[in-house]
Amino acid sequence: MTTIYRYAELHPEELARLVAAGAPAVVPWGALEWHGPHLPLGLDGLLADAFAERLAARAGGVLFPATWWATTTLPHALSLHIPPSLFAALVKAILAELHRVGFRRVALISGHYAHPHELLLMEAAEEALGTRGLLVLAAPPLALLGEAYLDHAARWETSQLLALRPDLVRLERLDAITPEEAGQEPARTAVLGEDPRQAATPAQGRAILEQALQAWAGRLGEISPDWLTQFYRRRRAAYNSWLERFFQGDWEAALAAWWRERAG
Repeated sequence: MTTIYRYAELHPEELARLVAAGAPAVVPWGALEWHGPHLPLGLDGLLADAFAERLAARAGGVLFPATWWATTTLPHALSLHIPPSLFAALVKAILAELHRVGFRRVALISGHYAHPHELLLMEAAEEALGTRGLLVLAAPPLALLGEAYLDHAARWETSQLLALRPDLVRLERLDAITPEEAGQEPARTAVLGEDPRQAATPAQGRAILEQALQAWAGRLGEISPDWLTQFYRRRRAAYNSWLERFFQGDWEAALAAWWRERAG
């Protein structure tokens, strides 16, 4: 059985040995956010935590407890979030502490990938690289496979949860909504992507998670400053049109404007 080194369960000499051996810190980051009637509010954290546990086992990393407080969650009465400035400060403080302890590589796995949340994570990761030499790969679980996999409450998020926690998926709660409406009325469904009733399966979830785990484990084993710089440059480029259209200096206002346009 593969050993999972959980920070909360380690004794000092065990953690010191792992850090000295170069073990990466594996930090899952979730959110408390509305994902429609068919998925739980904690989906982002559930997926990030499960992925992080598997990655830590595969890469010999130290698994940290999940952090659930995200910024710019979908506007909904049941979504919770913290202000962008507080979120950015929290991420930077956590990375500084991990570096102080002695970690040199960090896998920060974010189940939440709202545009501002992602951009602020990348900013913190790049700052940690520039000021401390800390190698931080901060991204959603499926991001290393391509941006096309980053949907919301749709095919890929639902498939992952069907593979990991099928007891929490309630696809029948979309029955009153036609397939056309599922992708066109996100204010009712939270679906941004393919209708999960038609496209999501546990088998797809297992397959895509395995591909992502291989990609992350391989990358952590040979991560470099140059690769990280190029990775974040590509990911930022995917957000350029969004920034030009919606961002006027206020992250929360930008997300609200985007959602008004998407939700109608």
